[in-house]
Amino acid sequence: MASKYERILSDCRAKNVLWEDPDFPAVQSSVFYYQTPPFTFQWKRIMDLADNGSGTVAATSPGPVFLNETAEFDVVPGKMGDRWLVSCLGLLSSLRNLFYRVVPADQTLASAHGVFRFRLWWCGEWVEVLVDDRLPTINGRLAFMQPQASNCFWAALLEKAIAKLHGSYEALKYGTRSDGLTDLLGGVVRQMPILADSIRPQTLKELLTTTCIVTCLADKSATVAKKNLAERMPNGILVNVNYRLSSLDKVKTLMGDSVQLVCLKDTFSSKPFGEKTHFLGDWSPMSKTWERVSQVERARLIRQLGPGEFWLSFCDFVEIFSTMEVVYLDTETSNDEEMLKSRPLHWKMKMHQGQWKRGVTAGGCRNHESFHINPQLLISVQDEQDLVIALNQHTAVEPKVIGFTMYTWDGEYMLSECLQKDFFKNHVSYLNSDYGNTRHVSYHTHLEAGHYVLIPTTYEPAEEAHFTVRLLGTGSFRLSCLETQTMILLDPFPALKSTDAERAGGPKVKSVCQYEPVYMQLADENKTINCFELHELLEACLPNDYIKGCANIDICRQVIALQDRSGSGRITFQQFKTFMVNLKSWQGVFKMYTKEKAGILRAERLRDALCDIGFQLSTDIMNCLIQRYIRKDGTLRLSDFVSAVIHLTTAFNQFHLKNYGQVNVIEVHLHDWIKSILSC
Repeated sequence: MASKYERILSDCRAKNVLWEDPDFPAVQSSVFYYQTPPFTFQWKRIMDLADNGSGTVAATSPGPVFLNETAEFDVVPGKMGDRWLVSCLGLLSSLRNLFYRVVPADQTLASAHGVFRFRLWWCGEWVEVLVDDRLPTINGRLAFMQPQASNCFWAALLEKAIAKLHGSYEALKYGTRSDGLTDLLGGVVRQMPILADSIRPQTLKELLTTTCIVTCLADKSATVAKKNLAERMPNGILVNVNYRLSSLDKVKTLMGDSVQLVCLKDTFSSKPFGEKTHFLGDWSPMSKTWERVSQVERARLIRQLGPGEFWLSFCDFVEIFSTMEVVYLDTETSNDEEMLKSRPLHWKMKMHQGQWKRGVTAGGCRNHESFHINPQLLISVQDEQDLVIALNQHTAVEPKVIGFTMYTWDGEYMLSECLQKDFFKNHVSYLNSDYGNTRHVSYHTHLEAGHYVLIPTTYEPAEEAHFTVRLLGTGSFRLSCLETQTMILLDPFPALKSTDAERAGGPKVKSVCQYEPVYMQLADENKTINCFELHELLEACLPNDYIKGCANIDICRQVIALQDRSGSGRITFQQFKTFMVNLKSWQGVFKMYTKEKAGILRAERLRDALCDIGFQLSTDIMNCLIQRYIRKDGTLRLSDFVSAVIHLTTAFNQFHLKNYGQVNVIEVHLHDWIKSILSC
């Protein structure tokens, strides 16, 4: 079956037209969604840019092309583009096999009919993004990413694909290098400060034995030569640009001492060492430092350098660069790149996708009482190993503040059972990530063999978002989602005791008996009432507005359906008393969970309140309840709570009537199934 790209391309060829993307139109809102800039963008196709003599297309080079294998990476962000994205694209272009995963090479401006395709990592999978070649311009010049001399427009079109995925070009203003590296390489990004007392050559060597890409950045202040170009330090190093770590080596000097060297790849250069090497420090092409080593050692070191690579000492490396950004790639992704495929240790990935849903799984961080309702993931580690944990939220604009907490497994719980609220009151967490309003949070840890529970959260409860958790390890481990088993813990609707016991009973039963005269006035000759008479009775008997909300016709219908065994649609005074006594009990539980504001139950506390009534419910069932009973402000009233309790009680009763073998599995005839559904 033809892909969407193939169908569009075939259709455009048949009609001899250029494609216009209906999902990302050439309008102002595709550039700026929230803000309103003081000018209007004109959208131009790439060939129109070449024809109008605006200067966007270099006059000294051949005409515009999509991709040129021999051209250097010479992309600049333009007047309104983002330098962090330029840095990410530079790194991608230096890894050619991974580059072709993102930028399919079988595309040309001449044959594309205006449609181009790219592949980006988004929401836990590689997705294909299609864009047309209409690009926003200001006064005839590209407003965003553009080539300088190469006339290669793959970067400008890829930037548009990323903008489309995020909703607008404006959304890229909120992005970071970590976001870009994740989207382009599909890996887990970890930031590490480069400090002399924490980073050792052995640290770098260990990273280079695994399938990860190690990059470093210098973020020290520097004078800006041109606004559109990256800043350079006096030693030629670009500021806030990812340099890729290629290898390490030791060289012995003529004086007999050894120097630890680090090989870096300048992603903005594809020239051999000595030809347009921008680095000007020790061990650069013209440096006198080379005089300290023999010609043999010099030749050996230079032979190891690929295009754009250079040596510097480890001491200079620590002094010049301030941050490492390490991209961990799983086995499947890294096998595309020969440089990574041959490394001895491959990262194995496990992934879980879920969501924080208000009242169901959005419990907030461990500062909140509802922390335990968050998703709980069981990590079973078979071998002692390093583990990289990454949490990504599926949003780019206005991200939530997210993070995660991990606990060691308590042997008192089953390995398929969620940890309960009391557990978190009595146990200290094993590790805690930082919380941030970023698209992703990562953490590197070393774990002994055993079981651990990972809890991804938003910082505040009731905040909704979809998320992906990825684990990367070099040994054996498993990842699974824990679930609460649905069951009855207590009888939510206990019957009253015998008549004699009632007379000597508590105040709840005695207070209900005072309603008997009113009941008898409404009852028929059999001393029974229907839902309408029950509604009238509750209106007369319930004491105040707080509980009077339960005197609605829907709850009255539920009460009748719960207790009517004969199908007559009527209940007796004894059954009325049973309901009223239980209503008082449910009201008492409701009050316990509405201390901040009387009569209003926050959705994230519904699970605990229902548990006190006697229900232990799975996430799916809680989701159904929340969708049915939650109000616009994210809360429930007493009437909502009472209706949910009666609804659940009826559902459990209907099931247990058919659960003959006590195996929690029943066979139901269609007639009985529909009858049961309508009775709830």
